[in-house]
Amino acid sequence: MSDTILELRDVHVSFKGVNKQIKEVLKGVDFCLNKGEILGLAGESGSGKTTIAKSILGMVKPVSGECMVNTENPQMVFQDPYGSLNPAKTVGWIMQEPLKMKGGMSADERKSAVLSMLEEVGLGAEYYDRKSTELSGGQRQRVCIGAALMRRPELLIADEPVSALDVTVAAQVLKLMKELKEKRNLSMLFISHDLRVMYHFCDRVLILRDGRIIEEGVPAELYRNPKEEYTKLLLDSAGIYK
Repeated sequence: MSDTILELRDVHVSFKGVNKQIKEVLKGVDFCLNKGEILGLAGESGSGKTTIAKSILGMVKPVSGECMVNTENPQMVFQDPYGSLNPAKTVGWIMQEPLKMKGGMSADERKSAVLSMLEEVGLGAEYYDRKSTELSGGQRQRVCIGAALMRRPELLIADEPVSALDVTVAAQVLKLMKELKEKRNLSMLFISHDLRVMYHFCDRVLILRDGRIIEEGVPAELYRNPKEEYTKLLLDSAGIYK
């Protein structure tokens, strides 16, 4: 059995611009993600990070190339915990939705599964009947993570999951994600512009520039000995490489 849970081969994605001009966003992206690995994807805004995520999930169709996902039901945690949750619905309703879509569970079974997940993400039963508007940013992101895990996916794509949170809360959410990764043997594509976070969180890091992967490596080695000038600039701007 292959240890690769995700592989992109020469993926090209283009969009029509405002003047109907074609803009190539991804220009031959190649990489693989191994089972149980946290793979970081770093790059500036507009480099194509979110387009890669959407291509993997089938939300964007590549012009050419392949996105091979060797597991069912990959899930995504988005950047904005405020915009990701329906303010009119309770936490219990939101977290039951993935189970309703899957089917095969009674209302009592779904509620029990949600209560168990609330404990797992560090909240608790008292949050079941609360609406997202009653929660802090960190609590909302814990709900988003819990909802993404309700159907027990093996692959989780996290697109800037802590960039909207303050430093202390972000550290707590990252700690939770690491614990869940170990407990559930998750594979994770972690998209961020924050190379400091990636150093401690990721097993490998990819550097994306203008729709191309230009460098990759284990953080300790890549950060100490970057080969590309662009990587050096990113690290320097983060106060890492001198």
